[in-house]
Amino acid sequence: MNLYSLMRQRAEKSGPIRVGLIGAGKFASMFLTQASRAQGIHVVGIAELNPEIGRAALKKTGWAEERYDAKTLDEACKTGKTAIVASSDDLIKFAPVEVILEVTGNPVVGTAHALKCIENGKHIVMVNVEADCMVGPILAERARKAGVVYAMAYGDQPALICELVDWCRTVGFEVVCAGKGTKYLPEYSKSTPDTVWDHYGFTREQLAKGDFNPKMFNSFLDGTKSAIEMVAVANGTGLIPQDEGLFFPPAGANDIQKILVPKADGGVLTRSGTVEICSCLNRDGSPVERDLRWGVYVTFKALTDYAVQCFSEYGIVTDESGRYASLYRPYHMIGMELGVSIASAVLRGEATGSPVGFIGDVASVAKRDLKAGEVLDGEGGYMVFGKVTSAGTSLKNGLLPLGLAHGVKLKNPIAEGKAVRWDDVEFDASLQAVTIRKELEQRFKNAG
Repeated sequence: MNLYSLMRQRAEKSGPIRVGLIGAGKFASMFLTQASRAQGIHVVGIAELNPEIGRAALKKTGWAEERYDAKTLDEACKTGKTAIVASSDDLIKFAPVEVILEVTGNPVVGTAHALKCIENGKHIVMVNVEADCMVGPILAERARKAGVVYAMAYGDQPALICELVDWCRTVGFEVVCAGKGTKYLPEYSKSTPDTVWDHYGFTREQLAKGDFNPKMFNSFLDGTKSAIEMVAVANGTGLIPQDEGLFFPPAGANDIQKILVPKADGGVLTRSGTVEICSCLNRDGSPVERDLRWGVYVTFKALTDYAVQCFSEYGIVTDESGRYASLYRPYHMIGMELGVSIASAVLRGEATGSPVGFIGDVASVAKRDLKAGEVLDGEGGYMVFGKVTSAGTSLKNGLLPLGLAHGVKLKNPIAEGKAVRWDDVEFDASLQAVTIRKELEQRFKNAG
């Protein structure tokens, strides 16, 4: 609650926090529009393979052109301006930069960037949830040993959910379930980049004017992004996924404390202490009242009769037993809130969420019958979607993580609805992301 004061003190004493940004897409743009006015943050450099994309992001988010005309990182550091560079390596290795924001969304590239940050003594805010849910426990462990912070991105839903769980445990409630809202119907799991816009209802005019990536939007629609984010939450909190994965029950702010509780107490959960997504649509497609499509929540349980009495006395909405309650946030601001992670890492040495173990995993499940010889197209594509599973189930069955289900050729046919295994694909064992993933699997297989 005193980050702003700490940022002011830091700026007065030794200047603003020096930040490097890798990637200049939508999330990065939302951060940049806030950073353009934040006196406690200096975006020293932006690494983007196509520098014009970086310049366009700065221009549209309110930056005056003279603020990002630095020719080198050295010049940017000396003048308080921003440099746009093509090499992420140069940005990571630039000594004055204190924290790197990894915003590429590519799990293979993101893994490499995170490792280089750790090797170069940089704090890293891992906006790249795809990489985090695939190898995050190893990255976090290496960061701790190196004395740097590896953090989830505040403003993105996983970090906000972890914050709610932390609050719940700190004040002494039993965490029953934590998660977020989304737009989901069962048929969406087969959605492809060709059908995604029909489900969203965007007009041709909207698509022409906006920056819409069909694979990215399809990942949100087919349940993959939800699986990725819930695994990040599970690994960041120790909450254990249900054996069945995610149910996506329709639920709004009025009734999450009734629905997102165990079946034995009238809800839908097969266990307490888990993660779940609530849909903003009823199964007939009608809207849920007071939906949490853009929000996050935690349901919790009072452990004493006196706590139940206090719930009643202070107007806390509960289920019929009076023991289950909830706390929610109706929306999140994504990259616009990223300053919290930056300040927390540099000024407190604390992560806004970070893996504590390998608890959950994202399996690659066939959207249709797949043939041997086909090449998987990864997240949000035509061939597979991501499904939450426990780490134990993933290890036992040798499941291929969703983050590596891109550009690999199938050796075996996979029936629709079945998970892809390591043994089903040809993969490059020398690829860094593969070696780190194999290290993670071996570590926890041995631990088990």
